[in-house]
Amino acid sequence: MATPGNVPQSLKADVWQHFGFKNCEDSEEPDKSKAVCKMCKMEVKHCGNTTNLRNHLTRHHPDIPLAKTADTNLWQLSLCKDIRPYSVVENDGFQNLINTLEPRYVLPSRKHLSEVVIPNMYEKVKHDVTASLKSAERVAITCDSWTSRATDNYLTITSHHIDQEWRLVSHVLQTRTTEASHTAANLSEIMFKAIEEWELTNKNPVIVTDNAANMVRAVEITGWLHIGCFAHTLNLASQAGLKVPAVAQLLGRVRRIASFFHRSTVASRKLKEKQKILNLPAHKLVTDGVTRWNSTLEMLERFLEQQPAISAALLSPEVRRSDSNLCSLTEADITDGEDIVKALKPLKAATLVMSEEKSPTLSIIAPLHAQLLEKMISVSHDSSLIKDLKTAVYDNLKYVALKDKLYIASALDPRFKALPFLSKETCNNTFSQLVLEAAGLENVDTAISDGDTSEETVPDISLGGVDEVDYAPPIKRSKDSALIFLLGPAYSTKTTAPQKTPTQKAKEEVNRYRDVEPVALSEDPLIWWRDHEREYPLLALQAKQYLSIPGTSVPSERVFSTAGDIVTAQRSCLTPQHVDQLLFLQKNLTVSKNTGTEEGETEKDSQGQQGHIRKV
Repeated sequence: MATPGNVPQSLKADVWQHFGFKNCEDSEEPDKSKAVCKMCKMEVKHCGNTTNLRNHLTRHHPDIPLAKTADTNLWQLSLCKDIRPYSVVENDGFQNLINTLEPRYVLPSRKHLSEVVIPNMYEKVKHDVTASLKSAERVAITCDSWTSRATDNYLTITSHHIDQEWRLVSHVLQTRTTEASHTAANLSEIMFKAIEEWELTNKNPVIVTDNAANMVRAVEITGWLHIGCFAHTLNLASQAGLKVPAVAQLLGRVRRIASFFHRSTVASRKLKEKQKILNLPAHKLVTDGVTRWNSTLEMLERFLEQQPAISAALLSPEVRRSDSNLCSLTEADITDGEDIVKALKPLKAATLVMSEEKSPTLSIIAPLHAQLLEKMISVSHDSSLIKDLKTAVYDNLKYVALKDKLYIASALDPRFKALPFLSKETCNNTFSQLVLEAAGLENVDTAISDGDTSEETVPDISLGGVDEVDYAPPIKRSKDSALIFLLGPAYSTKTTAPQKTPTQKAKEEVNRYRDVEPVALSEDPLIWWRDHEREYPLLALQAKQYLSIPGTSVPSERVFSTAGDIVTAQRSCLTPQHVDQLLFLQKNLTVSKNTGTEEGETEKDSQGQQGHIRKV
């Protein structure tokens, strides 16, 4: 039996507390080809790392606690999540960092990283995303197009579903180039291919896009249900209000002043001085963007907040010399500006609510739309400017498509199920439709159940022997079935309640659901359904069908900002395939705080080597 000796001081892993080396036969040097367990004296092959040693302790000495070791490839996860360039492996600072943390670690080359490591990570995460989608009862997808700095056109597709734990799960599926023109036929072909590639055809997919004509027509060609982006509707309505001549003229003056303070260092310095004197927040003025209407509202809000400091700065002789024609707003202009902010605040709040990704938004559209229409009705004390603004917003705040579906989604949300924004007749009709849909689900379940039962309960009058009954449960059930077949009609219980039809079951369930008080608006409807799934099984199935659908295409639009961080001016030569992989990994990779692998283990995935530790 080998006797373990001392361990070299260079080996500091906790596992070496339980192992040692025996000396070579012809010298006093330790034989590092094999390590000897101090407890069972077994020899374990040593290959320059501690993997075999840890496996031995886990298998033969499970009571010994071992510390988790760091994953030497966490930097690759960081590269994807933090959108670092491939060239980071060639940077002196990064190389020095890795060398300090683990001198034996050999970084992969830039080419190996882009052609092997990242594609392998992509395939692994894609497998996990596919598995997640297979467990979904229904999958909704959003899609939108964008153009990169390299003037490449892309179409990004995201997926959304509710998992078994009633959590809203979102994935970025793909970002593909669209070399052909954005016609409805070309876009519908991309949608078809994406849904087939991710095996979503049997998931009753719903497609959410903006209200552009080519997108709407593309979804019509696919034949799947289409939901128009409500945030897009809010944007168009708000833009219409901001284009009212009197409003646009006021905003133009505000924009000119804000731009002046951004350009002039003298004016900017004076503004800071006046803010300090007047005890105002040291905020910079905001200039708006063309595509975001709420940036215009933020510009006006910031101007009104800083108006005293702005007026004082513009009266300064140094600032007047820079632009003598620039004047602050009048008292009437300030009043109009405050009224505009007050009128548009509900639209801003609605946009923020609809941009939420962690909770259902389709069920919010109907009550939100009704409330906004009410807010946009002019009252007697409104000025002519505000009346024109509200009228323009009201006329463009149209969202009439699929009203029945939106009402059902709201009815399935325990926060809005009272449907107070609908007439009593429409409310009853909505729940009647809910009963029909629930009965349809019950019919499907009954058919499946009947199909399974019929195979087991078909009478079998061929009686087997005792051994067959004792050791073959199916034959025992057949004997019971035969008894029921022969004597059942004569001995059946007369008081057995008649079986309810699917419609009756659905109606009773819906009535019980309606009798429960709505939950507070601050409550999470998915948590409510998780807790009441067994109480309302049919409605719970419907809730998963409807509440998984986002009310906006914001998830796919949010990818644009991430894409802008990936396809930068310095990285504009990235191939479309690399853009797709990096966006996919950035959005779908989950970095666990407890991530770890065996210390010194050579890091590999199923496809190839990512990086390795140099043997010493």
